[in-house]
Amino acid sequence: MASNREREELHKAIWSIADDLRGSVDGWDFKQYILGIMFYRYISENIANYINEGERKAGDTTFDYAKLKDSEAESERANLVKEKGFFIRPSELFCNVIKSAKSDSATFTDVEGKTKSVKDNLNEYLEMIFNNIENSAKGAESEDDFSGLFDDIDVNSNKLGSTVTKRNEKLIKILDGIAAINLGNYQDNNIDAFGDAYEFLMSMYASNAGKSGGEFYTPQEVSELLTRLAIVGKTSVNKVYDPACGSGSLLLKSAKILGKDNVRNGFFGQEINLTTYNLCRINMFLHDIDYDKFNIACEDTLVSPQHWDDEPFEVIVSNPPYSIKWAGDDNAVLINDPRYSPAGVLAPKSKADFAFIMHSLSWLATNGTASIVCFPGIFYRGGAEQKIRKYLIDNNFVDCIIQLPENLFFGTSIATCIMVLKKSKKDNSTLFIDASKQCIKVSNNNQLTEKNIADIVKIFEDREDVEYTAKLVSNKEIEENDYNLSVSTYVEQEDTREHIDIDVLNKEIDEIVEREQLLRDEIKKIISEIEVWLWLKLKKW
Repeated sequence: MASNREREELHKAIWSIADDLRGSVDGWDFKQYILGIMFYRYISENIANYINEGERKAGDTTFDYAKLKDSEAESERANLVKEKGFFIRPSELFCNVIKSAKSDSATFTDVEGKTKSVKDNLNEYLEMIFNNIENSAKGAESEDDFSGLFDDIDVNSNKLGSTVTKRNEKLIKILDGIAAINLGNYQDNNIDAFGDAYEFLMSMYASNAGKSGGEFYTPQEVSELLTRLAIVGKTSVNKVYDPACGSGSLLLKSAKILGKDNVRNGFFGQEINLTTYNLCRINMFLHDIDYDKFNIACEDTLVSPQHWDDEPFEVIVSNPPYSIKWAGDDNAVLINDPRYSPAGVLAPKSKADFAFIMHSLSWLATNGTASIVCFPGIFYRGGAEQKIRKYLIDNNFVDCIIQLPENLFFGTSIATCIMVLKKSKKDNSTLFIDASKQCIKVSNNNQLTEKNIADIVKIFEDREDVEYTAKLVSNKEIEENDYNLSVSTYVEQEDTREHIDIDVLNKEIDEIVEREQLLRDEIKKIISEIEVWLWLKLKKW
């Protein structure tokens, strides 16, 4: 598969950089430099390609923004900020910085007006460039989208080296390594490069991977399934929303499948982790989602949602962190929050899963669909979770529950589920799908194929019983089962054991017994003949 090949190329390149820096940069810190410099490279290429394409369409077929003088480019600064949301001087493009860093004669003017060598002051030069990029959006509509994008890259950190010279040596190695990554046209890639790089880096430094809970992203194949489930019957939607958007994988998949122009009012998301929040904004830019077509917020979705003025959403896709702790009933205000109050109870403090579900349901449009990855335990546990399930079923919001294969995600081997929610269903039933065998083995993980995805979506669309695979269950029956929503409760498991016909077995036993009796008779006959022979022999003697 193309995605596997691209993923392998990316992992090989990252490993090569890590190998060069082994023993000098801590793994967890190394992650920030890789992701940040990747973004710097791509944002440079993005604006250069944009300008080059425009000039070449206008007739200048040899135009190259990277070769332009900074003074010549400044005249278009205002237009570029308006169109792209940011501006980068030609001399500050990724490709030119690498050349300058290896030149003994390349210089730059620092913020105090002093002329300095790029090679000897690469760390300072990069810091200035990153500030220049962020500052280019100051006062523009895109300011919030660019603010803090480079905060995770500390080019002056002692972790890079105890001296400026050592830091710069490490920085040029990282720049060279990122430059060597060959992903072709970023927008056409079958993987989320930033999300996948993030996952791979976390797997490399697994001992530190627990610094922030839920820091694993949704594989592209699962993103594909979630999105296709949410857009069944739709060719265009008003808005797409992810309440725990991470690196933006699900939002981008919606843009790719529907076409970004068919999401009329843009893409919305919220993410609590600063690093992944920045990754999400970066990914939006790199996939040519204009700054005025997305709104990503950094806050706790459950207690401080940032998109009250933007809801409802026609498509909600999400893979929220499983069973994390949240304020719950420790916060007396939350029970009166319009997102949670309809159920009459809050999700347990130790398990926020249903808080995310109730939030998504509240912000779902009447004609919309929410597709959410869930931890299986929430479908059968009692207490508050059972009461919330009762609310969802009694009000006919649950459209489908899908059991996924185990070991699909980095960071957990459990077999996850998908809950599909709708506010305008055509029947008072819930479809249960057992897709636990819909996968192939790839290295240590399972993976959904295109056929697997197509098969699951087809079963979802048909909404009919399929032996050992799907069961359409009335909400009344679910009520009788104490609102248990486990797929295994309703979809009969195929008995793969060898089936035995008792009549045939009894006949075979009778035949065996008959053959045994014949054998005994033959043995008795032989023994009798031997006895007669021996008697005659003895008599003769």
